[in-house]
Amino acid sequence: MTLVKFNNGHKNHLSNLRYNDVFESVFNDSFFKPVALGKTPAVNIAETENQFQIELALPGMKKEDFKINLDKNVLSVSAEKKEEVTEEGKKYNKREFGYTAFNRSFTLPETADHTNIEAAYTDGVLKLSVAKKEEAKIQAREIAVK
Repeated sequence: MTLVKFNNGHKNHLSNLRYNDVFESVFNDSFFKPVALGKTPAVNIAETENQFQIELALPGMKKEDFKINLDKNVLSVSAEKKEEVTEEGKKYNKREFGYTAFNRSFTLPETADHTNIEAAYTDGVLKLSVAKKEEAKIQAREIAVK
């Protein structure tokens, strides 16, 4: 059995082919779409024996742009960056401003040590390390067979 996508002939009809292509190219232009407004950064979350690791992909930011807060057991990461490039003596037909803002929150488990959280920003990646409480760390031991 073969599956075939079927559009009821609306988009691929010969009379609409040129019409759709022209307007699709115009409205898909970056002029009509905000470049980086409201994008949520990609996140990797990992757990090791001693800590939880949260990595956020945020290229082009500075460490001064970030605001990291802890409210009870909710860790919030936010950033705002405004960038405007202006040059004197030029007449612009199209101009794009750079504005990036986001807010991302993570609920920490009860095993997290709220007093031992560290953050570092290198190579476009914000790395958060949340230590585990001592009683929550996995303790390896050998069990004797009786």
